[in-house]
Amino acid sequence: MELLQGEAFDDLFRGFHREAFHLEVQDTYHTPDETGPFQLFLSGQADDFAWHRPWLDLVRETTSTNRRIRRVRVVTVPHVDYTRWGLTVAEHNIDAGEDIRWLPRHLADPAALTTDDFWLFDEECVVFTVFEPGGKFAGGAATADPVIVSHCRTARDLAWQRAIPHQDYLGTEHMHA
Repeated sequence: MELLQGEAFDDLFRGFHREAFHLEVQDTYHTPDETGPFQLFLSGQADDFAWHRPWLDLVRETTSTNRRIRRVRVVTVPHVDYTRWGLTVAEHNIDAGEDIRWLPRHLADPAALTTDDFWLFDEECVVFTVFEPGGKFAGGAATADPVIVSHCRTARDLAWQRAIPHQDYLGTEHMHA
């Protein structure tokens, strides 16, 4: 595996041809860049989402060229505060062009998921997201190993099939559990 950081990681989104898919399996992320915005959410204060604009701009740039970015977030119900915040942030990601679905953990087959978050690019390259012990995003560990790629394709397909589109999810009983 190769560790990709900074621009090398961002270039993955400029270089793929058809689709980038992201599977997120953690309920909470402790990334320092999100600490302030998350605290604003918890205290009910407004957020201008300036911290999120670089990602949103990258999504807009990518999806404007007919490439897709899809994401499944596996979440525990009832939701933790971070998931409730993520539901709010997701609206911005969707407006930028992402297709986001939610998969309640109790509806997922644990054997069909991976234990780590990953990105799958064009069904050819898997990039596992890497975090430092303190939660800071450290980059992605990339591989084109066909066994790993195949496993992640299967995990993607099963998760996507069971996951609920964002707008539909907002009206489910999972939101009020």
